[in-house]
Amino acid sequence: MTKNEQILLYIQGLPIGSKISVRQIAQAMEVSEGTAYKAIKDAEVEGIVSTIPRVGTIRVEKVEDKRIQQLTFAEILNIVEGHVIGGHEGIYKTISKFVIGAMALEEIAKYISEGDLLIVGNRDDVHKLALDKGCAILITGGFSCKEEIKKMANEKKLPIISTSYDTFTITSIINRNIQERLIRKQVLLAEGIMPKKLHYLENTCKVRDMKRMIEATGHSRFPVVDKNMHVIGIVTPRDIAGADDGDSIVDLMTEDPITIDKNTSVAYASHVMIWEGIEMVPVVDGKKLVGVVTRQDVIRGLQYIRNQPHMGESFEDILFHHCKVEETENGLKLTGEITPMMLNDLGIASAGVLVMLMSTAGHLVIKKQKHLDSVIDSFMVYFIKPLQMENKIEIQAEILNMGRKFYKVDILVFHEKEIVSKAMMSAKLLKR
Repeated sequence: MTKNEQILLYIQGLPIGSKISVRQIAQAMEVSEGTAYKAIKDAEVEGIVSTIPRVGTIRVEKVEDKRIQQLTFAEILNIVEGHVIGGHEGIYKTISKFVIGAMALEEIAKYISEGDLLIVGNRDDVHKLALDKGCAILITGGFSCKEEIKKMANEKKLPIISTSYDTFTITSIINRNIQERLIRKQVLLAEGIMPKKLHYLENTCKVRDMKRMIEATGHSRFPVVDKNMHVIGIVTPRDIAGADDGDSIVDLMTEDPITIDKNTSVAYASHVMIWEGIEMVPVVDGKKLVGVVTRQDVIRGLQYIRNQPHMGESFEDILFHHCKVEETENGLKLTGEITPMMLNDLGIASAGVLVMLMSTAGHLVIKKQKHLDSVIDSFMVYFIKPLQMENKIEIQAEILNMGRKFYKVDILVFHEKEIVSKAMMSAKLLKR
């Protein structure tokens, strides 16, 4: 185990809420301050510590995927560009709900409870009520609070955050951030589809070891790692064909293979695998092997995504909801109109938005034909004519050519029966 890994284990063993400093870690682990600093930064990347302005670095509970919708007070602090004026030790706690304190004191009392964050201005009576109820406070307008309120917050470990934004702006910022988090939650990542059991070969293994692994696991492809669990190669049955049982795997493997990070989206992983023509890709955290993803894992993951209810809407979702989809004899068509959100700063339809809609139509017509997902290989736009707000458009997508692994789609955009844009899309199919 490396010194860095030992320090990370030490930090993980510290109580939640503990303050951490470079000097403290350096003395406790008998390392240089440079080594301690690097380990703390690595711990921050792993999500087990957090550095908070005017508070310092704190040991926090790692947020797993199941809790991704829950915000902490520390995250709110960054979102609202505020500063903590009391209750610093509670800044890592998660928020139950938000309450806006724009009502009488008696009414506020009915709505707040322990773990909430009350958004309010310069109202001392409301500040005290919130802390009595176990509720943290976000003071808007750049105001502070009385010293007795700060003392009370410190005792209860309930943060008081002050921000210069007004209440309306703050609620808009927080609402937008929550919407973005909901969309992120819907993005399935590589670590979410990796098989729980990880099979790999070490750089000291021989061909006989791989044959035993194939027989024991039923798998045929394996990542090869060094003593630090860093991926150095991939080996397949084709690599060992004709080799002796005593031959070293290192001499036969494919070196420096393509890898993906554990936070890589499944959709991006599918693109990489199709583009590179590979069946399995190692998943790493930093440089360390943490899993593998196969083409079958990716297909199952994409099917899972489609079957889940979507809580947040991406920009593409919002645009697509303004369109009507109809099947035609040779393909399909999307009909809709240019809305204000589709305009660029010159007041005409954004070329990027039109390309997004055209590529969506291309993917849909392939899906209709083969019932398979696809990734864009190339997308050529021949021309785009200006379109104004409220212009009615019709996008027609028709398959021109198809092979075992690819499709070519002709895409036309019409306005009042005139062709206003034309594109050609080539896409590869995601097959098992």
